[in-house]
Amino acid sequence: MDNDNNIDFKDLWKKQAISQPDMTDLLARVNKFKKTGLRCLWITNILLLATSIFIAFVWFYYQPQFISTKIGIVMVILAMLIYLMTYNKLLGNYKNIEANQTNHDYLQKLIEIKKKQQFLQTKMMSFYFTALTIGICLYMYEYASRMTALGAGLTYGITLFWMLFNWFYLRPKQIKKQQEKINSLIDKFEEINNQLGI
Repeated sequence: MDNDNNIDFKDLWKKQAISQPDMTDLLARVNKFKKTGLRCLWITNILLLATSIFIAFVWFYYQPQFISTKIGIVMVILAMLIYLMTYNKLLGNYKNIEANQTNHDYLQKLIEIKKKQQFLQTKMMSFYFTALTIGICLYMYEYASRMTALGAGLTYGITLFWMLFNWFYLRPKQIKKQQEKINSLIDKFEEINNQLGI
């Protein structure tokens, strides 16, 4: 009976099986994250470049008369191109995620991507939406000036409502989704590094 009281709990604790992290699942998640990031990057490039080409075509084909229309077109195209140049800097980060990297390297690459995403989601997105809104409003002025006051008000109202809906509803949802994905991966790698004592 006395032997039952001499249990060494510290020794038992040290001998317990430690659950090893499932690296295969984590690497699959990183690979999916990389593929999704690259796919979004290419889709964004194609859509914004196609939109810029279409807007330039409209300018040359319809020959707007007001200088405000031309300034609006230039602002919209410049906003898209500047946003794309900044967004494309993520391409190298995504491509640098390789299957043979260490956990520490994965973590560093993910943190780098997260910082660039935050810059895109805050400063660049603010610039992009501001320039886009001003450009669209300037572009529409020539055509709205030919409408009745009600028609022009509705045109501007619907356009600005759509821009505000994107800014206050769709953009935050997209940002939250992106942050949750990258934060869960970073947390997993930090947890593994802590378990391995790195």
